[in-house]
Amino acid sequence: MVRLYPQRMKNKPFLLFFSVFICFTLFSNILRAQSFELIRKQFPDEKAVMLNRTLEYSIDLKNGQPYVESHDLEQIEYLLGTATAYMGEYGFSHSDFQELVSYDAYTQTPEDKKLKVGEFKTSTDKESFVFYDDVKHTTFNFPSIEPGAIGNLQVSWHNKDPHLLSPFYFTDYMPVVNSELKITVSKDISLKYLLMGLDTGYISVTVESKHHNNIYTFKYKNCPADKRYADAPGFAWYSPHVVFYIENYKDDQGKTVPYLSNADDLYRLNYSYIKTVNQTIDPELKRIVDSLTTKLTIPESKARNIYSWVQQNIKYVAFEDGMGGFIPREAGLVCSRRFGDCKDMASILTEMMNSAGIPAYFTWIGTRDRPYKFSQTPLPLVSNHMICAIKLNGNFVFLDGTDPTCVFGMPSAMIQDKEAMIAISEKEYKILKVPVIEKSKNVLIDSTWLELTQNGIKGKIKRTVSGYLAMDIFGKLMYWDKKNMNEDVKNEFERGSNKFKLDTFYIDKKPATDRISLFAGFSLPDYAKRIGNDYYLNLNLFKFFENERIDYPQRKTPIEYSYKSIKKYVTLLKIPDGYKLSYLPQSKTYNNAVWGFDLHYEQKGNWVILTQEFDNENLVLTSDKFLLWNKVLENLYPLYKETLSLTKNQ
Repeated sequence: MVRLYPQRMKNKPFLLFFSVFICFTLFSNILRAQSFELIRKQFPDEKAVMLNRTLEYSIDLKNGQPYVESHDLEQIEYLLGTATAYMGEYGFSHSDFQELVSYDAYTQTPEDKKLKVGEFKTSTDKESFVFYDDVKHTTFNFPSIEPGAIGNLQVSWHNKDPHLLSPFYFTDYMPVVNSELKITVSKDISLKYLLMGLDTGYISVTVESKHHNNIYTFKYKNCPADKRYADAPGFAWYSPHVVFYIENYKDDQGKTVPYLSNADDLYRLNYSYIKTVNQTIDPELKRIVDSLTTKLTIPESKARNIYSWVQQNIKYVAFEDGMGGFIPREAGLVCSRRFGDCKDMASILTEMMNSAGIPAYFTWIGTRDRPYKFSQTPLPLVSNHMICAIKLNGNFVFLDGTDPTCVFGMPSAMIQDKEAMIAISEKEYKILKVPVIEKSKNVLIDSTWLELTQNGIKGKIKRTVSGYLAMDIFGKLMYWDKKNMNEDVKNEFERGSNKFKLDTFYIDKKPATDRISLFAGFSLPDYAKRIGNDYYLNLNLFKFFENERIDYPQRKTPIEYSYKSIKKYVTLLKIPDGYKLSYLPQSKTYNNAVWGFDLHYEQKGNWVILTQEFDNENLVLTSDKFLLWNKVLENLYPLYKETLSLTKNQ
């Protein structure tokens, strides 16, 4: 017994350590389980939440130039078993300018086991109307997803061009418990930032000085999930985010070097991409310009012909790679290829116009899904598009070659009200706002002539549209399949009920795309009701906005409209011989500061006429106007139930 005692003493530390380890593991698992239950209680309807999203930037000087590295940590906790199919795949982006350095992903099981991701897949990520997009997307599946499991992702990048720092978005398609951006920047570098989007008051900002750095920390706790709406503008309009950029830095001699301190700095950067483009004109392109303009003396006529030729002969294709996302291709190459991206369209338009003696300029612009302005944020992220601006009669005209239906003199709908940076020369530029086309230029007039039949009603339709509304129709006609044309036109004309039958149709297309008329004949069984000697009929063949009441205050996200417009629908019912009008619903007009309608009933001879007119004065409808929008609908909906009656003469 005595000889065994030292051996027992020898094993005692191991047994003690093992006991402590077991207790710590059990305690850790208990805390983990408690934390999971708290999260699930906090988000009872969510399949998963992001526990942490932390993006850290290190911005320093290297070889006399700003040098940027970033590291991202994301942790997703899965709350429901159904999250497996719904959210198992995850991923991250990278590009030539955001060079991937390292990445790691694994699942932390509820039992605290670490299961690494075994396979990653990388593909390109293309978007329409891109100004720069060589983005690649790497995706993978977290293994063993179950309630209580945590997916972990760590990614590091080298941001090769610090002019192109991306905004940080705090929210996601799932709730985020802790969302944080941390920027450690050398004191020799001046950093600027803006908080943008909605609910930025929830973002805490701290700035501290430590050794040779300033540390900026932006935090947003318990971010609700982004709710996406089909009619919302781009998420930059509403999702809270930080835009940050380098204003200037000090070189080795202590001299302050401007970087993106103002629009002048941005223009110098932008101009560096175009300064060597189109130094000489391609002979074939010159021949085409001459053939289009030789017999013309008026500059506007020349410009119209050139613009039309580019729209009809150069196909828009979005393809970008590396610096190709910034540098336009030579106009001669675009001409020989017969295709190009937005910069290439701007290149060939600018070259052809200048060759014809019309002053033309490369122009940077952002589409309306971006809320930024050159005057507010002098950054490359403001512009995701390029167009051509020409000067006619002392005024600038904006030409977007990517839109084959756009009418000369009207900007494409997606750049209305946006700031444009026009490259006049190496030292001179202008920032101008693209005009918004007034609603009176975008008009739809739809007229329907109805007659009662034994089975219901039959009628004829004439629809005339102008401006952007006409461009939309021409755009549809470009893609409608001839085999399915009848069905496409039926969908365009449908009214009354789903029993609508298109009998005939005709489309009257003019040479210009700013006006078009469509005609149709149709029948609609079982629409009019006959009881004894009386007919009852609801002339509201269209019940517009019937399901468009805004769920306010739950919805805060703005609503976007492509353009301002006026839409007028006239329905005429022929009173059959031997009948008279016995009841005519009352007319009503209602307007407020947001929008309104006019519903007017009248009788002219043997015709009963309902005129419905709606106007839209908005490009973006913000939440402070939602109650006024709904107020119009409260006055409109009851009118849709009104029915007129016809009585047989005694």
